[in-house]
Amino acid sequence: MSRIHVVDPKTATGETRELLDGVQKQLGTVPNFIRALANSPKALSAFLGIYGAMGGAAIDKPTQERIALVVAEENGCQYCVSAHTAIGRHAGLSNEEMALNRQGGSADARAAAAVAFAKALNEHRGEVTTAEFEAARKAGFGDGEIVEIITLVALNVFTNILGKSTLINIDFPKVALLGGAEEAAA
Repeated sequence: MSRIHVVDPKTATGETRELLDGVQKQLGTVPNFIRALANSPKALSAFLGIYGAMGGAAIDKPTQERIALVVAEENGCQYCVSAHTAIGRHAGLSNEEMALNRQGGSADARAAAAVAFAKALNEHRGEVTTAEFEAARKAGFGDGEIVEIITLVALNVFTNILGKSTLINIDFPKVALLGGAEEAAA
């Protein structure tokens, strides 16, 4: 059970209502994660701003989802693994590819480099080695794309922390973490 109230879009008012209506219009639904974030219209607006801006990133949507999956898996966020598995399918990723992504790899060599770099960034809290950084460059990622990967990792760490700390009810088809553990209230 969620530790915080999830805002009902039907009863929301003001800026919160406008933001939730925009999500509803774009996605056709308002996921519980967004409804929890709506407790602070400023936090929701900030998230939607960064998330929306990354939609036009040089890093393509399938690779953005690959990065979200590796970060969520590594951070043990079942809500985010479940959400990004569903979103990844819509982005054209196969179940096999997403399983590789969650383990830190990809069948696509360039995407594998992005996923490995994202995993290293997350695992070492940004303190990547020169070899890890250069592996991303060798795969053809320029400075702008490297900054985008860093931004995507940071954005996903944020969502993982929100999902885990608040125990948001999973409203996507539930996907078990690779270790088999499900999130539970302490």
